[in-house]
Amino acid sequence: MKKLSFVIITLVLSLTVVVSSFAMGPQEGKKAIVLASFGTSYPSALVAITNIQKQVQDAFPGMKVKQAFTSNIIRKIWHKRQNDEKFLKENKDIPREILYVKTPLATIADLQDEGYTTIIVQPTHVFEGEEYLDLKSFVDSLDSITTIKDRHKPFRKIVLGRPMFGKKGEKYPYHEDLEAAAKAVKADVDLARKNNAALVYMGHGNEYLSTGAYIEFQETLRKMHPETPVYIGVVEGFPSVDYVVSGLVKDGIKKVVLKALMIVAGDHANNDMAGDEDDSWKAVIKAKGIKVITAIQGLGENPEVAKIFIQHIKDVARDNNIEL
Repeated sequence: MKKLSFVIITLVLSLTVVVSSFAMGPQEGKKAIVLASFGTSYPSALVAITNIQKQVQDAFPGMKVKQAFTSNIIRKIWHKRQNDEKFLKENKDIPREILYVKTPLATIADLQDEGYTTIIVQPTHVFEGEEYLDLKSFVDSLDSITTIKDRHKPFRKIVLGRPMFGKKGEKYPYHEDLEAAAKAVKADVDLARKNNAALVYMGHGNEYLSTGAYIEFQETLRKMHPETPVYIGVVEGFPSVDYVVSGLVKDGIKKVVLKALMIVAGDHANNDMAGDEDDSWKAVIKAKGIKVITAIQGLGENPEVAKIFIQHIKDVARDNNIEL
């Protein structure tokens, strides 16, 4: 009888706690970070993505850190490889999370289903371009969800960090983010200087939006490192490789270090930039009699770049009273 009474009292107390927590509405509870990357299909380029994820996890050991790819094409490639025995045998170190990588929305949904009510989405995009703006639309839409009863809201807080080059707004002037990025890539400038060469960056860009951030980053680098000539162009939009080459010729540059201004050194870096086709950046620059040294590493492999995203996570958490 005493045992039965104890069980009943325990159940009553448990129900009291549950009802009490519902009455107070959703609590911060379980917290997670979603790293939203464009992604890459190159196994060798994954090191940039996994490096950022490891550094973020080390910086916030008490939080779950998940990876998501915004590119539909890239995700489909990895999903097809799930049952490709030859590929899996040749690439034994591919993380399972990459083989089964999901969209940011699906990743967020999984976390919500697991009871995570506070989620920080941190993009690893370089600038406030198409991928970032689409991601912002997704996060803003989720954050706007209202329910009749507050406790039924899927998230207590879901917030979005800013990209590497920052974003428009007064709170965090993007010029300061450009300066932080310029400091972070000092090793690239040093590599060019060591080789008595100019530094040429190939960014992704965007054909639908302004790519002025790349030009401003170029000028930031030139001001910060005046001893090394720096030129930046993009695959999509302005400035094109032809514009960059005209500058190299005009300035009498004889040698360049050519590197991708992208988080990963994937298809664009290996083919558009360093490929052997006549229209690759390497070939177009060499055709002008300029020696080219290619550096096939993504920005994400640079620990200083990962620190930028960590700081952006801290900033957005502080702004939204999220304890890390």
